[in-house]
Amino acid sequence: MDYIANFFGYILNFLYDFVQNYGLAIILFSVLLKLLMLPLAIRQQKSMKKSQELQGELKKLQIKYKNNQELLQQETMALYKREKISPFSGCLGTILQLVIFLSVFYLVSRPLTYMKKIDSQVISDYEQQISQNQENKSNYKEIQIIELYSDKDDRVNLNMNFLGLDLSKVPTQNWEDFRVFIIPLLYVITTFVNIKITTSMTNKKKEEEKKKDTDSDNDKEESIEDQLEGMQGMTKSMSYMMPIMSIAIAMIAPLGLSLYWLISNSLQLIERIAIDKFSKNSKEKETKLLEGKK
Repeated sequence: MDYIANFFGYILNFLYDFVQNYGLAIILFSVLLKLLMLPLAIRQQKSMKKSQELQGELKKLQIKYKNNQELLQQETMALYKREKISPFSGCLGTILQLVIFLSVFYLVSRPLTYMKKIDSQVISDYEQQISQNQENKSNYKEIQIIELYSDKDDRVNLNMNFLGLDLSKVPTQNWEDFRVFIIPLLYVITTFVNIKITTSMTNKKKEEEKKKDTDSDNDKEESIEDQLEGMQGMTKSMSYMMPIMSIAIAMIAPLGLSLYWLISNSLQLIERIAIDKFSKNSKEKETKLLEGKK
């Protein structure tokens, strides 16, 4: 995480030097990172869509090899291989998101180290001064250094004022200032809107696939559906766990982190809708082309 946070720091500092505002730099950083991740997001969404289209085939395999789990696993993997998709693509995407999640947290909580590349001895000296002067204690020493010494030392000066909000502030340490809850609240709203729309899109696709699948036996179908519902329930729980965890962290982290998550959430929502719409249009054109050939 340290290496990635350090690399992200170079990018964020370059953007900050360009716009001279920490909030704007974070927004540009969020957009740039999302653009760099776009090819992977498109590939992952295509893989997920293709996996949903294979549900009918997977059900048939589960019915055919219900008494032989080893053979079922082999045939399932062979099906994925023939269709050139990875059953682990979703897991890899989640792991990558977690790595980025932690790296950005490191970056935002220690901007002098990762972004400004200030010598560790300089930071240590300021920390000792804060301790000796018995200044208000904070879990984010580098943020406190910026707050206390930015006017005296250009090396630790960062313009964290964004639309009247101080992005160095931590919500749980500033209960008297209602403004510190604006960005986390917007983040919470976009998080659950994102989950709602994504779930709705996924359920709609599943319903479409169910209508196509008319070959399975009803009793066996119910058994398979029960298994699938259990798996879906687990996946749904996991999809809620990460946002809830990040919401809790947003309350105890500097507002700069919440701003990054807010912009990322908004971009992710636009990205999913755009990719889904593009996929539908491509599929409709492909269907019309095939019908024209007939």
